[in-house]
Amino acid sequence: MEQFSVTGMSCAACSARVEKAVSAVPGVTSCSVSLLTNSMGVEGTATPEQIIAAVEEAGYGASSKSAANKSSSTSISSNEEMLKDKETPVLKKRLIVSLCFLIPLMYVSMGHMMWNWPLPDYIAKNPVSIGMIQMLLAVIVMVVNQKFFISGFKSLIKKAPNMDTLVALGSAASFGYSTFVLFLMSHAQMQQDAEKAMSYMHEFYFESAAMILTLITVGKMLEARSKGKTTDALKSLMKLAPKTAVIIQNGEEVEVSIDQVKKGDVFVVRPGENIPVDGVILEGSTAVNESALTGESIPVDKEEGDLVSAATLNHSGFIKCEATRVGEDTTLSQIIQMVSDAAATKAPIAKIADKVSGVFVPTVIIIAVLTTIIWLIVGYPIGFALARGISVLVISCPCALGLATPVAIMVGNGMGAKHGIMFKTAVSLEQAGKTEIVALDKTGTITSGEPKVTDIIPAEGISEEELIKVAHALEIKSEHPLARAILSMAEERQLTAEEITEFKALPGNGLSGNLRGENLAGGNLKFIVSNAEVAEEIRKKAEALAEDGKTPLFFSKAGKLAGIIAVADVIKEDSPRAVKELQNMGIKVVMLTGDNEKTAKAIGRQAGVDEVIAGVLPEGKESVIRTLRKKGRTAMVGDGINDAPALTRADIGIAIGAGTDIAIDAADVVLMKSRLSDVPAAIRLSRATLTNIHENLFWAFIYNILGLPLAAGLWYPILQWKLNPMFGAAAMSLSSFCVVTNALRLNLFKMYDASRDRKIKVKKKKEEEKMERTLKVEGMMCPHCEAAVKTALEALAEVDEAVASHEAGTAVVTLNAEIANDVLKKTVEDKGYKVLDIK
Repeated sequence: MEQFSVTGMSCAACSARVEKAVSAVPGVTSCSVSLLTNSMGVEGTATPEQIIAAVEEAGYGASSKSAANKSSSTSISSNEEMLKDKETPVLKKRLIVSLCFLIPLMYVSMGHMMWNWPLPDYIAKNPVSIGMIQMLLAVIVMVVNQKFFISGFKSLIKKAPNMDTLVALGSAASFGYSTFVLFLMSHAQMQQDAEKAMSYMHEFYFESAAMILTLITVGKMLEARSKGKTTDALKSLMKLAPKTAVIIQNGEEVEVSIDQVKKGDVFVVRPGENIPVDGVILEGSTAVNESALTGESIPVDKEEGDLVSAATLNHSGFIKCEATRVGEDTTLSQIIQMVSDAAATKAPIAKIADKVSGVFVPTVIIIAVLTTIIWLIVGYPIGFALARGISVLVISCPCALGLATPVAIMVGNGMGAKHGIMFKTAVSLEQAGKTEIVALDKTGTITSGEPKVTDIIPAEGISEEELIKVAHALEIKSEHPLARAILSMAEERQLTAEEITEFKALPGNGLSGNLRGENLAGGNLKFIVSNAEVAEEIRKKAEALAEDGKTPLFFSKAGKLAGIIAVADVIKEDSPRAVKELQNMGIKVVMLTGDNEKTAKAIGRQAGVDEVIAGVLPEGKESVIRTLRKKGRTAMVGDGINDAPALTRADIGIAIGAGTDIAIDAADVVLMKSRLSDVPAAIRLSRATLTNIHENLFWAFIYNILGLPLAAGLWYPILQWKLNPMFGAAAMSLSSFCVVTNALRLNLFKMYDASRDRKIKVKKKKEEEKMERTLKVEGMMCPHCEAAVKTALEALAEVDEAVASHEAGTAVVTLNAEIANDVLKKTVEDKGYKVLDIK
């Protein structure tokens, strides 16, 4: 995705126009514009020059962020500069100057006229002087806020009116009418008709012209400040990036700026310093606080060979590291890019507001004109009719509609990033909360992925320590994965292995060796019975261990059984709680594993999952997800390379952060920590964000639905309610502020609090909603050809199932989403077959 900065946008109508203009550029496949961050994400083959030209043709400015990043010292500093709140200081200055002239204007127009506040006699006795003073003060306020008029009328000329157009028209109409009244007053005074001249004093709307601009500026400033707060999480991530690093050059320590560090450089980090780039420890050991990236405050022990990440804090030891990832490749940079990309994308729910925004402003202008004409036709004075039309213009707020979704998405994303939960796009943030089924890969997701000793059962007459020494002596020479569990336990107990001779490893059976003339053996029951007698009681204990998903390892010494050590890939501490939380949210939890059914069911029982699917080969996970998707919206959680196809096929792919880069690339949501409890937290955050968006949209729509009739004077004949244009402007300026402030409430959301979890009702997929297309395919000659076409089509994310027949010469595909016929055709023809027709 190519990202651009867009300038000149003031409301949702602006962003809708930019999006429409860029989407029309040949080669652009998708475009989403964010009013919140004034950014635009574009996908396709169109060049940046073509895109920028289209934006400029629409009346706005644009520049490529990637070009800016190349010219800046680092991408992080460039992004930090881009997110800096430059709007608030400018608006603050404008507001101060406007108030300096608005206050005397209000004193003259309302204080003197309504409450008889004193004025010098030579002014108070001359109504034209009062009118001239009001006009001059209003002109100054209008000049200070000229941006509204320049942007508003420029957009109107280009037939793309925006919020600035409404403000400019309302203010200009007030000023224009008041100026016309001032001329009439001057004429009456020249005719020496003092009474008539004084009667025009109540027809002035100079204060409305100035007050509208000032109040909108107040609203804009509050909105800008609140918008700035929505990106606080992203800014705080950027501030974590170290500015310098100490590298080793010619045997000496040299401090250099971070952009001078290259891959392969050796750098040193002292206690209390931040690690500058991603690397691997060459010398030393320490504890590293990784809370900046994972949200986990407990320091992690690191030693030679362990990886360290940029922006994490070195707590205790001096370490020397080799740089493995620098610049845009560091984990921190990728997190920032992920959050930034998500902000540049659009959630599906935003489409409702976008459709309304596209026609909102022209509709409001038409309503304002009709309102004025209707009140004139029914016999009301021009001043009254004009005030109603101006109120309609200034109370309408397309901004609130445009900001309703992106502000909530940005705050939700920031909250996730703060806790190590990364949503790659706005779509994934919206859709995660609608999950009905969660499929969990067992190894590394539910379990730790590393075998550990769970039980030690010595035989009669043998001590626990003696059994461990026998096992340690044998397993230290073994390369079997289960051996690591025994070695790790021996290391914890600070045991030293004794040297054995005549060591033999018999694949699939066990180990044997000689220690000080005594034969040692270790392995499964089948192997051990040939070396020692195993009592029935011990056999039953071994069966019970196997029932619980553990692997019993038997050991013997000098022809006698020494005991059993049970080893298992134990479930993570938080897995049962995470599974229970998902179930309380109305989500079915399924465990996928390649283990045999007996072991799988034991692990599933401990974790508390609803269903266990055992014997699933790596390549079969994708097929299982395809089946689960037919039952409901499915999320797949995994961490390995073999999980990538399943993560891609699922409605929502969730990668455990400790997993591989390939799994992370294939996922929609990335969990930086390896805790399963982050899965319900991510779903909880998604639901809270979606609720917040609904609240924002409700406020934005209801505000306009209730405000427009009131402004137009619809209730005046019945209840005598009418709205002064100044109050209309105040309401308009506060509406966006309210929407943004409501979104900021998400910062208070407790995503790990399961006390308020509830089951949501999700519409079941109706059979009639399933889409099918039949491809007429030429060239299929045998079942092998059918398999080739089927595999190619089912690799597409939009295809649930493909049934190919060489006899009928067809391929029938079942779709879960819309897909262009050209894509289906190209997919089949890339395999060497010809597509004649698609129905």
